[in-house]
Amino acid sequence: MSKDLFHTLIESDMKAVDAVIRRSLHSDVTLVRQVAEYIVHSGGKRLRPALVLLVAGALDYRGTHHHEMAAVVEFIHTATLLHDDVVDESDLRRGRETANAMFGNAASVLVGDFLYSRAFQMMVAVNDMRIMRVLSDATNIIAEGEVLQLMNCHDANVDEAGYVQVIRYKTAKLFEAAAQLGAIVGGGSILIEQGMATYGMHLGTAFQLVDDVLDYSGAEEETGKHLGDDLAEGKPTLPLIHVLQNGTPEQAACVRNAIENGGREDFPRVLAAIRDTGALEYAKQKAAQEAERAAAALDTLPASQYKDSLLELSLFAVARRY
Repeated sequence: MSKDLFHTLIESDMKAVDAVIRRSLHSDVTLVRQVAEYIVHSGGKRLRPALVLLVAGALDYRGTHHHEMAAVVEFIHTATLLHDDVVDESDLRRGRETANAMFGNAASVLVGDFLYSRAFQMMVAVNDMRIMRVLSDATNIIAEGEVLQLMNCHDANVDEAGYVQVIRYKTAKLFEAAAQLGAIVGGGSILIEQGMATYGMHLGTAFQLVDDVLDYSGAEEETGKHLGDDLAEGKPTLPLIHVLQNGTPEQAACVRNAIENGGREDFPRVLAAIRDTGALEYAKQKAAQEAERAAAALDTLPASQYKDSLLELSLFAVARRY
């Protein structure tokens, strides 16, 4: 992706979002400030707030509500990360210790709650029922996705449709809401709003599919996480599902055992099975299809550099290595 175009377009807007984030993180409780600032400023890609800014920019929006909404989206995302890392017992994210490793599980869960509630305070302040509906629905569906993923852990019978449902709920829903918010704030038509929601949903699905590929193929210094984390947690992601459906009986048995029991002991054999069956290529192909659907949804937008950046983002989703 052309980072120069992407960052130049929204550089000043993103600085404004950072200012909103810093202001909104204020709390008289020291630990709340420490944990929230640690996770929010931990070097994430800020893709979800960028979607709000880019879509609003594509609609020639000139106000400041998109800064507030971008910050809200980042807070909701950050809260899910805090809770995720506790549930997954993760100790590394983006190359840094997770908040739960630094401050403990209890602090991470409670500060995640603080960020959720602060996000709702901010969205109420905008006083737009449609915005509140989009964000409250998204937050609820994300929570359902978290529970669904928990139910699927160590279940080797999860099929591709069940796996995609988790992605749509847990990851893609906030991408969808972010792009839709940009359209609402920007005053887009219902057609544009629906198109942007579709764009975000497919983009978020592509991103998660590639994340799952990188768990078996990425360089740890680039991904900022340990290889095989998903396997250790017993998560039946698409590369593993592909082996179960297309591998030899021995390969399928190995993967099934790894999913059901978790851990890293079988990682070398699982990785060999993934490579032998072309599972990573299959998952990348699925990601590319999602990215193409995202790009097609941009047809509802008028031509602009912002639209060009949204298109490049769909290409980056598949080509990235981190």
